[in-house]
Amino acid sequence: MKNGFLYQEIAGNIANKIKTGVLKAGQRLPSVRMLSKEHGTSVNTAKRVYLELEAQSLVQSKPQSGYFVSPLNYLKLPLPEASQPLPVAKNTEPNELISGVYSTLGRNDLTLFSIGVPSGKLLPLAKLKKEIMLATRELKEGGTEYEPLQGNMKLRRMIAARSLSWEGHLKESDVITTNGCMNALALCLMALTKPGDTLALESPGYPGILQLAVSLGLNVLEVATHPVSGIDIDALRKLLPNVNACLLVPNFNTPLGYCMPDEHKKELVALLAKYNIPLIEDDTYGDIHFGSERPKCCKSFDTDGNVLWCSSVSKTLAPGYRVGWVAPGKYKDLILKLKLVHALSATTVIHEAVGNFLMTGRYENHLRHLRKTLQENYQRYALAIAEHFPYGTKISRPQGGLALWVEFPKEIDAAELYNYALKRQISIAPGRMFSLQNQFQNCMRLCIGLQWSDDVRLKLKQLGNLAKMLQS
Repeated sequence: MKNGFLYQEIAGNIANKIKTGVLKAGQRLPSVRMLSKEHGTSVNTAKRVYLELEAQSLVQSKPQSGYFVSPLNYLKLPLPEASQPLPVAKNTEPNELISGVYSTLGRNDLTLFSIGVPSGKLLPLAKLKKEIMLATRELKEGGTEYEPLQGNMKLRRMIAARSLSWEGHLKESDVITTNGCMNALALCLMALTKPGDTLALESPGYPGILQLAVSLGLNVLEVATHPVSGIDIDALRKLLPNVNACLLVPNFNTPLGYCMPDEHKKELVALLAKYNIPLIEDDTYGDIHFGSERPKCCKSFDTDGNVLWCSSVSKTLAPGYRVGWVAPGKYKDLILKLKLVHALSATTVIHEAVGNFLMTGRYENHLRHLRKTLQENYQRYALAIAEHFPYGTKISRPQGGLALWVEFPKEIDAAELYNYALKRQISIAPGRMFSLQNQFQNCMRLCIGLQWSDDVRLKLKQLGNLAKMLQS
């Protein structure tokens, strides 16, 4: 093949038959061995075909039975519109709405569709506790001493080793640990910008990043973004060079869940390097991919040290541990100076424990289970939305991550829906939170990281009924 791989070609042909109705919902598909024989491929290639189709939510596997075409009613829901933010830099923050939503953190009496973290029931809590105890015993002075400014050596070594999965080729000396990814992003912005500078972001984008930018006195340029391919590079190109820095979430962005194609990432890195505009890459969700392979990062294509790659385990392992990091490229000295002033040291015991957890291989085993659960949750949410939400509702097609973006018909106000839902112990994240501009009022983000249950299904049905009530 001139482009791609054989398994992708076979998967594409089957996908087309499913989407055009040639293969019907619930229809049984050939076994792995039969598919291998039909196409003259290896069994491993045939397995990759089904993994690829599962990642697209087009087929599902049933133990002892094989592969079947997935129920397709939710796939008939259209995609949300590509965003069209205004070309302005000074906007307003929906402070009251954001404060209200985040005040629900830790509320056990609510179904928190609004907070984008995995449920504790999906995390390896017992194993983490053991690692904390082990770290306390093994560290000098029980872990009460400061760790080196650059961070825990074991953790940095494991982060560097794992970068090989996305062709990052980092060394432990390239990595600086931080107190979560938001701390890494803050250090990057402080190092690269000053009040009055202009920062380019995706639209819609993560509220925490929007608030951070505003708090640092930055002007925000929201760039048009497609729900499948990500930021519109041509739209960004028109804004250059009047941008001082760019901060993007290319892999499974919240709230849209897209994964920027590799060719777009490569083009973006080259474009920003041409203008010497640094790219801060938030890769917090990169490890929770629904496909068979971990996607590359923009950092994978960085040859000039112009990409500052940031990530954490906050969305995959332990939100409250606040373990993050940055590989800042040519800006390493600037980041270290700022860390000295603003943090000095992370929590020694916690970072040692996470380093141990990554080193044992337990993390990868945990990720396999988490990815499968999140993908199944997405399918279940989407089926519930197709059944219970108003006609004309649109949803994103997340390729990984924790977010599902829902776009209602124009007449439904998601902020009003939030208020009604809260009275029924349901919390959502209205779309207006994800912009500094007056847009996305008829949208919301749902976290798919909850443990699925009959109660979650009922809450989604109640949300749909409330939305229909607002439409009438």
